[in-house]
Amino acid sequence: MRATKPFTIQSRPALSHNRMPAKLPIPVFVYLSFIILPISFELGSFHLSAIRLFLIVIIIPLGVNLLRGCYGKLLATDLLFTLHIAWVITALIINDTPGVIQSFGSIGLEFLGGYLVGRAYIRDQKSFVALCKLFGVLIAVCLPVALFEALTGIAVVIAVLDQLPWVSAPTDLEIQRRLGIERVQLSFEHPIHWGLFNSFAAALCFIGLKTTYSLWIRSVLLGCAVLGSVLSVSSGAIISILLQMGIIAWAYIFHNLHRKWLILLVTILAAYVSVDLASNRTPLQVFMSYATFSAHSAYWRSTIFDWGLLNIQMQPFFGLGFKDWLRPEWMHTPSIDNFWLLIAMRFGVPAFSFLIFGYGWALWRISQRNFDHLPAIKAHRQAWIIYVIGLGFALTTVHIWGAIYSLTFFIVGSGMWLVTTGTKGAVTTPAKVEPIISPRAPNLTYCRTDSTLAYSRRRNR
Repeated sequence: MRATKPFTIQSRPALSHNRMPAKLPIPVFVYLSFIILPISFELGSFHLSAIRLFLIVIIIPLGVNLLRGCYGKLLATDLLFTLHIAWVITALIINDTPGVIQSFGSIGLEFLGGYLVGRAYIRDQKSFVALCKLFGVLIAVCLPVALFEALTGIAVVIAVLDQLPWVSAPTDLEIQRRLGIERVQLSFEHPIHWGLFNSFAAALCFIGLKTTYSLWIRSVLLGCAVLGSVLSVSSGAIISILLQMGIIAWAYIFHNLHRKWLILLVTILAAYVSVDLASNRTPLQVFMSYATFSAHSAYWRSTIFDWGLLNIQMQPFFGLGFKDWLRPEWMHTPSIDNFWLLIAMRFGVPAFSFLIFGYGWALWRISQRNFDHLPAIKAHRQAWIIYVIGLGFALTTVHIWGAIYSLTFFIVGSGMWLVTTGTKGAVTTPAKVEPIISPRAPNLTYCRTDSTLAYSRRRNR
């Protein structure tokens, strides 16, 4: 039998993720457009924003699809967040809150709707990269406008939106200058929200795009996020940025250390105990004294925390609703600069528990995933975890509502694909790679099994 020349099989190498086209789903693009341009209008007796109207349209289909398993299996965070909203509605009804339907729209729609948009449409690596890229673009584009507002005090975006017919823009707040500059609001309802928006981009751009952009480009995006956050002159936003950068630095310095995160946790606990033993103030009071721009603000927030706990003890199950809270007479303003505390005060300890356990479960579950064999996904996981940790601490010093409230839990939902990706039953869309077979291989048969190809050649007899 005459020997035949061996045939060759040529195949296109699988594209690395950083070279795949990253496309952002259209609903996410629309959603973020309404976040950055929060116009509103009157519909009868209801005050509707564009983001709320958008969420009204899509929240029911997204919720039904989530129950059907279209976005993977139901997760503990899905159930806990739903229970949180259910308890919030119950608390509003029991407290006989005026306009309970509109109140639900401002809370339930923005919270659960934002989470579902992230949960439903950010389902894989490519869409997550596209989201990080868009955040980088928005921060870079908005920064020159923010610099102009910081120097002149003119909120350009709000002024332009006010000129549009039949719609209204957020109120241009006249807030006292800090550090010699105007506090930038851009298009958001408060400078704090603009600062938090920038803090979202810090880890998402610098770590999340690690396998997509060079270190130089990512450093520029991080610098834009830091500068934009500083222009808000908000301690909460700056804390979030600094905490994220600290975690990034720790991960970089001790990248070869196997238990670096456990060591960091033990170090934080030891520092807490040391401060508690060495100071005549509680660690929380010490933290607030360094997390604010003045001693007066630190004392004010410490007092709010103490009286807030008292209000929670008085109404532990269903809270106060939107009623005024008990406080000293000299505290002339009812504002509470602590998101977690306010949730417990308004809607009760169960509502707070459902929210914090849903938030914490997602953080714990994703942190347990091992993506050492997938460097790109590992970077996305680190970016999401760092953001969630930084935001969790920042929310102890600020309150959020409106568009930024919805966006906060959209980002939480956008990382839930990391819980199931690479596991059995995960909803994925792998890239299809077609083989190119040399024409010198006659009588070639092949079969496909999963992602591998088995080839055989029949001999000519």
